[in-house]
Amino acid sequence: MAASVEDRLAINDLFVRYATALDNGDVDTIVGCFTEDGSLESPAVGVYSGRAGIREFSNRFAAFRARGSQLRHVLSNLAVSVNGDQAHATAYLVNIITRNGKSEMMPPGRYDCRLERVDGEWLFKHRLVVLDAEFKLEGI
Repeated sequence: MAASVEDRLAINDLFVRYATALDNGDVDTIVGCFTEDGSLESPAVGVYSGRAGIREFSNRFAAFRARGSQLRHVLSNLAVSVNGDQAHATAYLVNIITRNGKSEMMPPGRYDCRLERVDGEWLFKHRLVVLDAEFKLEGI
């Protein structure tokens, strides 16, 4: 089902809030983007479930940034379908990592996400990262 303009904008804001919080090492904002039982699955960093798992994931990224590495998540081509308080959204993903004054790009990919509206707010229920080539993020 097509998403309303309001739902589409709210889901877009969720994607942007998550990506910028991840790039900035903002643990609480990252955790707040997920439902209580939400999960994240990435071939580059593993699988994390529940708010405690998402916090562990977030802390690892914050520490990565604190050690001098900077990530930049670039999102595009957001596609959204909504069915009541459930949604499915995908977006293209490009990650750039800068370490020791040198930038490199991870293989491009996409996010494939199930979302749930909780108390009027869209949150990630399951966030899957699909990369176009194998890649392990070193130092996380």
